[in-house]
Amino acid sequence: MELPDRVAVVTGAGGGIGRALVAALADAGARVVATDRDEPDVDGAVLRRALDVTDTDATAAVLAEVAESVGPVDLYLANAGVALGTDPMGTPDDIWDTVLDVNLRAHITAAKLLLPGWLERGEGYFVATASAAGLLTQIGSAPYAVSKHAAVAFAEWLSVTYGARGIRVSALCPMGVATAMLEGAGADDTFSSLAANTVRAAGEVLSPGAVAAAVVEGIGREEFLILPHPEVLTFFRRKGGDYERWLAGMRRLQDSAG
Repeated sequence: MELPDRVAVVTGAGGGIGRALVAALADAGARVVATDRDEPDVDGAVLRRALDVTDTDATAAVLAEVAESVGPVDLYLANAGVALGTDPMGTPDDIWDTVLDVNLRAHITAAKLLLPGWLERGEGYFVATASAAGLLTQIGSAPYAVSKHAAVAFAEWLSVTYGARGIRVSALCPMGVATAMLEGAGADDTFSSLAANTVRAAGEVLSPGAVAAAVVEGIGREEFLILPHPEVLTFFRRKGGDYERWLAGMRRLQDSAG
């Protein structure tokens, strides 16, 4: 997709990858709408709105406002995400619900609202911010690993089901990114220290700007997998090539990171 004059909505735009996406898309000529739980103070957006992505009515209202005041949405970047909880035994049900609501169900909600218009127009683009955890796994954080796997699976389903009707889909799957999520690891009910240690050990920690640049390039090429860390593809192939060996290696990684 060519980005000049396209209307793009970015969720989770208040910081980290989302904030960098707003800047990168605006620099590429898109008209960007920035949303976050609190109205984001971010440069480059033509519209800024507070949005709880888990609220279907609120999401519908923002998309309707965008269509009215900016134009029909061409590109939706489901970037809002949370990293909460640790292992299944120690994570309460309400934390599981929060993680799944933000990291997965919000994607489903947005797609349900956008698809009718996109299918009528014969085009639209959905970008899901997942994680390398969605292709591999995340040591130390079960809710994060499960929700990111599900986000990739939903993006795959969208591509398979609607790709022949003009709907383009990408799944962004980075490893370590220098965001508050990674830097705040180990606080109560957040991304565990074990999870953060494995992320840092796996490869370079990229800046949000580098990740956003990879997204713009990936959208231009209409790639499904956007991998700012190219080694993720190598790990993914190893996993598929010998699952038992990969699992054994991940167990060793967990032991060394703990």
